[in-house]
Amino acid sequence: MAILLISLVILLILGVPIAFSLGVSGFLYFLLEQPDLISILPQRFFAGMQSYSMIALPLFCLMGSLMNGSGITTRLIDFCMLIIGRLRGGLGMVNVFASMIFGGISGSSVSDTASVGAIMIPEMNKKGYTLEYAAGITVASSTMGMIIPPSVPMIIYAMAAEESVGKLFLGSAIPGIMIGLIMLGITFAISYTKKHPREERSLSGKEKLITIQRSLLSLIMPLFVIGSVVLGIATATESAGIGVLYAFGIGTFVFKTLRLRDLPPLIKDAAITSAKVMIIIALSKLYLWILAIERVPDALAMFVTGLELPAFMILIIINIIILLAGTFLDVTPTILLLTPIFLPIAQMLGIHAVQFGVLLVSGLAVGLVTPPVGMCLNVASSLSGLEIGTIFKAAVPFLIANLVTLLAITFIPQLTLWLPSILM
Repeated sequence: MAILLISLVILLILGVPIAFSLGVSGFLYFLLEQPDLISILPQRFFAGMQSYSMIALPLFCLMGSLMNGSGITTRLIDFCMLIIGRLRGGLGMVNVFASMIFGGISGSSVSDTASVGAIMIPEMNKKGYTLEYAAGITVASSTMGMIIPPSVPMIIYAMAAEESVGKLFLGSAIPGIMIGLIMLGITFAISYTKKHPREERSLSGKEKLITIQRSLLSLIMPLFVIGSVVLGIATATESAGIGVLYAFGIGTFVFKTLRLRDLPPLIKDAAITSAKVMIIIALSKLYLWILAIERVPDALAMFVTGLELPAFMILIIINIIILLAGTFLDVTPTILLLTPIFLPIAQMLGIHAVQFGVLLVSGLAVGLVTPPVGMCLNVASSLSGLEIGTIFKAAVPFLIANLVTLLAITFIPQLTLWLPSILM
């Protein structure tokens, strides 16, 4: 275990990508400790990716790419402007509201930051908001992208925990919306304190109707995809395929903004994104197999229970570890590494697998906005030209919403279990 863990830490410090760090560390373990089993490496590598449920991953990535290519971001922002744009600090609130909606379409916080930020950061700066505030609220609100269903990290957790994707989608809906509502409240309070401007737009009834009509087909897509799973019409993988057809259909024949020549680069982007995740999954599975051989999860569970701490203290410690792990590691390997270690402990404490999954993904979402890794921070930095530390400081007030919701998920089971219990 010393070989396994020390080699992984050294490789990560040297800047080796997480997938290859896991692979090299696992190879060293077999080379030095289990040379007779080294022939199993290729088998374990491919076994990590050979899962029917993982077909949903590239399909959801492609669905998000097609919706982005259809110019959906502009339509959603116009719709949000119509709903809450006239309030004080309207552009900030539009930024949060657009992220709530966009998160339910893309399933990715990084895509949320890139798409919404590309429009909202320069627009807010032009209307008198500081660049730091615009970038900070963009990255903080984008954390909802991987929580509000459909969510790519939830699919990865479902595979690791052998839990229902549909139940996880439903379980994450209320916490995701809760984060958005608290952020809207924070934005409203900051806007009144700093005297942020209102957005005055006088639209006729016909113009308002056109704006709603242009957005409606995009807004119902998450309900369409998730509803097919909840109602038992399709599996999560099949619903992802339905989502791809839906996105292609409205982009090509309704919006008429998606042309055939646009498809190859969009498919390429989705394939590259999926491949990056799949290689991490494959090598993470190898690493987890070694942990299982060494009985690390069992040993850790016995150690934690031996501490005789109150259940709430153990849950607080787990939350802290999740937040710290998300600060230094990418989302996918962290889900795969922490699930087999902490899920048994959580279940011993009476935490349902769905509740723990939402807790894990919600905690890791904060890591996307915290240095030094912070993928959303890096995207916002390239869009705004600001240092990631500056953006993080501006995002801190809004991250209160994430932390409050994380505690609520931890100690109020019905927040995540109510919808799955009544609908599935």
